[in-house]
Amino acid sequence: MLWGPDDHLPSRPQRVLVNGSSGGGKTTLAAALAVDLDLPHTEIDALFHGPDWTPRPEFLDDVRALAAQDTWITEWQYADAQPILLARCDLMVWLNTPRPVAMWRVTRRTLRRRFRREVLWNGNREGPLRKIFTDPEHIIRWAWSSHPRAAERVDQVLSDRPELPVVRLRNPAEVERWRSGLTCSGTPEPPR
Repeated sequence: MLWGPDDHLPSRPQRVLVNGSSGGGKTTLAAALAVDLDLPHTEIDALFHGPDWTPRPEFLDDVRALAAQDTWITEWQYADAQPILLARCDLMVWLNTPRPVAMWRVTRRTLRRRFRREVLWNGNREGPLRKIFTDPEHIIRWAWSSHPRAAERVDQVLSDRPELPVVRLRNPAEVERWRSGLTCSGTPEPPR
């Protein structure tokens, strides 16, 4: 069921997925909602990336352990992990960020991380910027090519789990409006 920024949740969510494109603001929103809803946030990139950007062999075991918990919030990415998390979530928040906005954000974030030499998951750092021209999976190229997939995934979710509330937020104003109206009791308003 597709909800909007003015719709109130029928109950307090316990297991939340944040869906969106790279640069769409998934991790930022997940961290904020963790505070709003008093849920533990696990950044899924931290589970996936091992040293030297290699996938951690324990990744799917860690995802299964996360999904089995009573309460959590995380980002919805990595194809092998998505069905595990989707089966247990009780709310999906979809950041339907326009491509130009997502591209600006991911580019700005990548440049900041590179120039500041920020340490990311398991000691990783952003690689040389020249790799944007040689690496088809460079985060900026990935963000561009994968942007439409977030909406495609939602279409599948709405088909597979029609009972699952999916809140669609398109811009920071909608995000803030929805967060400020987060009430989790009473009768839900019908989705628009």
